[in-house]
Amino acid sequence: MALSLKPLDRQIIVITGASSGIGLATAHAAAAQGAKLVLAARSGDTLEQVAAELTADGCEAISVAADVSQRGQVENIAQQAIARFGRIDTWINDAGLSIYGRLQEVSEEDSRRLFDINFWGVVNGSLVALPHLLRQGGALINLGSEVSDAVVPLQGMYAASKHAVKGFTDALRTEVEELDQAPVSITLIQPTAVDTPFPQHARNYMDKEPKLPTPMIDPFKVAQAILDAATHPTHDIKVGAMSKLNTAMEKLVPTLAEKLSAKQAHRQQYEEAPRRPEGALYRASGGGRIHGSGGITRH
Repeated sequence: MALSLKPLDRQIIVITGASSGIGLATAHAAAAQGAKLVLAARSGDTLEQVAAELTADGCEAISVAADVSQRGQVENIAQQAIARFGRIDTWINDAGLSIYGRLQEVSEEDSRRLFDINFWGVVNGSLVALPHLLRQGGALINLGSEVSDAVVPLQGMYAASKHAVKGFTDALRTEVEELDQAPVSITLIQPTAVDTPFPQHARNYMDKEPKLPTPMIDPFKVAQAILDAATHPTHDIKVGAMSKLNTAMEKLVPTLAEKLSAKQAHRQQYEEAPRRPEGALYRASGGGRIHGSGGITRH
């Protein structure tokens, strides 16, 4: 029997990384379509404000401050969702960030912290969500990237973490959907570069302010792909033409793909000094913005 997922206006949706960027865009898009929301991120004050704004607009939303690298804090997200709404229909693992710098320059401590958030955060969210989703069926949606297949220089550890997210998600899908034939849809979302505060939240080892290479897509385009996966069982969704192109090239002509990827190195910097090199690797960013700020020269 084909798995059927509920329409959004009947869903309880958990979103991690909900205080900015894609997560915040998804929260707004889901609220507009009638979903009830559980918003999680490290930026507790920002989340409370977002939840209050959505509630004022007629959405039922609660906020839960949590660091997804800590399993106990992720379990608390689920507990708060069940206490308020009684169930979870869709769980979206969006929390993540990057490190800009050559791989040999990045400290082991920073690399491990990145994996704690980007990879173990997805593992924690997935394994905490799964028992709840299995009870009545539902969707688990993990945010990968085009660099879950391809790579980009100066963000090597980020690419490695997103490769790991893809491997984990594919293995979990095989066990849950194929071996167990369970009523849970597991989807990997793979966006291309997205116009969010992603570069400003990254730990930066470079001597210039980081940026994403153009073209960038709007975060609401990714949000729509996520919500499509929440209502229609889907294996994976590549969002943006460049994601489809880059992942295809990596599989078909990997040597050429690496040569073209190398040309992206200098397109990931503004001609200005770093503004906040420490980023949000260890401290919450404060969040609150969906779109990116660009460089100082754009202000």
